[in-house]
Amino acid sequence: MPRTDVTQMAFGKIYPLLVAKAEKKGRTRQEVDRVTGWLTGYAPETLAQLEASDITYGDFFRNAPEIHPDFTKITGKICGIRVEEIPDSLMRQIRCLDKLVDDLAKGKPLEKILP
Repeated sequence: MPRTDVTQMAFGKIYPLLVAKAEKKGRTRQEVDRVTGWLTGYAPETLAQLEASDITYGDFFRNAPEIHPDFTKITGKICGIRVEEIPDSLMRQIRCLDKLVDDLAKGKPLEKILP
């Protein structure tokens, strides 16, 4: 079975999964929106609009108002891969959001999650 390219998947399908992962561990959508907004520059209202749209996950990142310059300071493993070693910038941004949400779900305070 061929692998699905995550950049072609709908943002509206992926983002609720990130929110659910955090909520399952006692975190809130507002906290997920905050780390997502920090990384991408999107406001919470815009995130909600994009979630209801047909934008792809790749275009969500490609069209981001401003990828935070400190995203390169995010380190650690996600799915067994070190995020700081991902050569493709788009995929690195995607995995950085995964890492931020993972850290939220692990109970880390926001002040320690955002570099």
